[in-house]
Amino acid sequence: MTLEDPHLNLRNLTKKDYPQLKVLMDKVYDDIGGAWPQATINKLIRDFPDGQIGIVDDDRLVGVALSVLVDYATFSDPHKYSDLTDSNELVRNNPKGDALYGLDVLIDPTYRGHRLGRRLYDARKELCRSMNLRAILAGGRIPSYHEYAQDLKPTEFLEEVARKEIHDPILSFQLANDFMVKRLMRGYLPEDERSHGYATLLEWNNILYEPADLILDSTTTEARVGAVQWQMREFDSVDSVLQQVEYFVDALSDYGSAFAVFPELFNAPLMGLTDQSDTTQAIRFLATFTEQFKTELMRMAVSYNINIIAGSLVEEGEDEMLYNVAYLFRRDGTYERQPKLHITPQEKRDWVIEGGHELSVFETDAGRIGMLICYDVEFPELSRILADQDMDILFVPFWTDTKNGYLRVRHCAQARAVENECYVVICGSVGNLPSIESLDIQYAQSAVFSPSDFAFPHDAVLNETTPNTEMIFFSDLDFTRLKLVRNEGSVTNLKDRRLDLFNVKWKKKKANKS
Repeated sequence: MTLEDPHLNLRNLTKKDYPQLKVLMDKVYDDIGGAWPQATINKLIRDFPDGQIGIVDDDRLVGVALSVLVDYATFSDPHKYSDLTDSNELVRNNPKGDALYGLDVLIDPTYRGHRLGRRLYDARKELCRSMNLRAILAGGRIPSYHEYAQDLKPTEFLEEVARKEIHDPILSFQLANDFMVKRLMRGYLPEDERSHGYATLLEWNNILYEPADLILDSTTTEARVGAVQWQMREFDSVDSVLQQVEYFVDALSDYGSAFAVFPELFNAPLMGLTDQSDTTQAIRFLATFTEQFKTELMRMAVSYNINIIAGSLVEEGEDEMLYNVAYLFRRDGTYERQPKLHITPQEKRDWVIEGGHELSVFETDAGRIGMLICYDVEFPELSRILADQDMDILFVPFWTDTKNGYLRVRHCAQARAVENECYVVICGSVGNLPSIESLDIQYAQSAVFSPSDFAFPHDAVLNETTPNTEMIFFSDLDFTRLKLVRNEGSVTNLKDRRLDLFNVKWKKKKANKS
C-alpha cells in the first residue's frame, strides 16, 4: 500500500515478523550495530507478548515498540543498557516487575511525519495503565549531541533541548510525549558514538497506579450523585417535612446513588408554624428543630445506605449565636458539619446569623468532598483551599429568590469546577410561600458541572434540572477522568499555577463554637 493510501493497524508482534523487523532495525540502527538477533526477539515475544507492539501498513511492518517488565527501584537509578541483557544478547524480562521499560521505538524512515511514534507511545501508556504498573522507564539516546559536544556539556545540551533551542530526534520526541528527564547516565551504550555514550533516564509516571497492598482499600473510581430540587411548601408539622425528605432519600437510594443532596435551609417552611412578625425569633424557632433533623437524617443515611448532604440547617451554637450549617451524614453512621462562612446582608439583617470559622475536606466512601453553602461559592479562595486538599466533589446547596441571584451562584460554581478541576453539584429550592417572611419566591435550576476538557461534555454541564420544577436528577461521576485531566489535560490549571508568585493560605483561628 502507498503512503497516499495507508491501511495502518496496531497489533502485537509475532515470530513471523522477524524478517521484516530485521530489515527495519538494520536500516534505523545502522550506527549502533543494527538488528537484535532473532533469538532475542523470539524471547521477548515469548516472555512478554503484550509489550511487543508493531504498526503494519497492510502486511508491511513500518513501526515497532519493544518493551520489558523491570523492577522500578532498580531501573529508576542510573544503569547501563547491558544491565538489561545477558552475555547472549537475550533481554531479561522480570514477570514480577512493577514498571515498563522501553527498549526501542523505531519507524520506517519513509513513514516518518505520520505520527506513528506517538501511536506507539500511546499504546505503551495504555498497556502501563491496564497492567497497573508504576511507570514507563527508558534510557534515551541523544544522537544530536555529537554536533554540540565541543561547545556544550551534556547537561547544557539537555537544557537547550528542553527549551527547544536544539532539536534532538529522540529526546525532543520523548519530551513531547510527557516523559521527564530524571538524570543523565554515562556509559549507557558505549558504542553510541553520536551520543558520546550518554543517555537520559526518562520516566512517564502512571498517575492511576495503585500499589497492590492498597487496591482493596482504595475508594471507588465512580460515584452516582442524586439531588433533590426541593419544592418549598407549607407543612403542618416537623414529621411532614421528614416524611417528604425520606420519600426522596428512598427514591435516590433505589437508583443506586452514593449521595442524596438537599438545598440550603430546606426545612425553612417550618417557620410558618410560629409568629412571622419577628423574623429573628422565627429563625430561632426554626433552629429548635435541628437536633431532631440531625437524628432522623442520620437514621435515613444508615437505613437507606446512602450519604446525605443535608443542604443546611440553622443551628444555635454554644455561644447562643445562630449559624447556617451544612451537614454530611455518612452511611456508616458518622457525620460532619461545615458552617457557612460568608453571610449575606439579608441573613445578617433579618436573622442575625453569624459566619463560621472552619473549612474542611471530608472523606467518604465515594470520594473526597467539600461543602460550600450558596454565597460561599462566590469566593474562589475557599474552593482553591479545598482543591489543594485533593477534593473530588464540591457540593453547593443554595437558596436564591431571583434569576440574577441564581446566575451568580451558577456561574461562580461552574468557574470553580474549571479552575479546580473537580465536579461541582449545585442544588436549590423552588416554589412560592407568600405566607412566610423572606420565603415568598424561589428560583433554581440545579446542575452538575465538570472540568472543561475533551473527556467531559462540551459545555462542561453533566446534568441540569428543569428550572423551577420539583424533581430529582442524577449524574455518574468518574474520578479517573479527574486524575487524567489534572495531569494530562489540554490545560492543567492546578499544576500550572505560578506558586512562585502567589498562593492562598488558610489563617488558623482560635476555636469558635460555630
